[in-house]
Amino acid sequence: MNSFQSRWNHIVAWTALGILCLIIRPDAVPLAFSGPSARMQQLPSRTFWAWERAEDLRAVDPQTTAIAYLDQTILLGWDAVSTPRRQPLTYPSNATLIAVVRIEAPPGASLDTVQQQKAVALLLKSAQRPGIAALQVDFDATRSQRHFYAELLADLRRQMPANLPLSITALASWCGRDDWIASLPVDEAVPMLFRMEPDRRRAAPDAPQMRISEPKCMGSVGISTLEAWPDHMAGKRIYIFADRGWHEDLSLLADRKLP
Repeated sequence: MNSFQSRWNHIVAWTALGILCLIIRPDAVPLAFSGPSARMQQLPSRTFWAWERAEDLRAVDPQTTAIAYLDQTILLGWDAVSTPRRQPLTYPSNATLIAVVRIEAPPGASLDTVQQQKAVALLLKSAQRPGIAALQVDFDATRSQRHFYAELLADLRRQMPANLPLSITALASWCGRDDWIASLPVDEAVPMLFRMEPDRRRAAPDAPQMRISEPKCMGSVGISTLEAWPDHMAGKRIYIFADRGWHEDLSLLADRKLP
């Protein structure tokens, strides 16, 4: 074999290898994945969402249950405006706390680099709250807002504490046939499997687009106190939303068995 042919064979081989690397992402996780990332494993397996209501969660057992509380809401438009939590929240002094930031962006909002930088700066304030164990971002990004959201999360992950878990809530369709979140730099994506979530209002629970196949969504699940729960929750981190507030709904959990 002459030297020219040998060099050509090497070029062909390396090109084929390069194409294969593009097809098979090094960060891909097999669909058999179960359970959260190493950072998430430090948190209790059950979490109560505490939204914009006056809530008294002092009866919560900190050994089994974390509290994910709404810390602020960021409205994106021509500017990034933060509204802090207004309602009081009480909990055990040793509770595991997850700061949740809700992002809202109306249709036509100007989502540019400046908006991204301002939003990240606001998110970092929540990430730096003393005593929190994780940060969770809640943003129902439309298809046209996905690139902005992905860039925002990447920028946030680079700047927030390296050991702090980053969680996001996920529309049910993001975890199935409409999967676009595989490369997001997050420790988990919590599929919201209750009717408050927009996808669930538009499609039947057993519709193909509602079936979970994205690995980042397989370690956790979001449910509500009054609605039907999925059959397979064992081994997952369970986030629970109180439809009427925890002062009314906490007693319901005694009758509805959680894994």
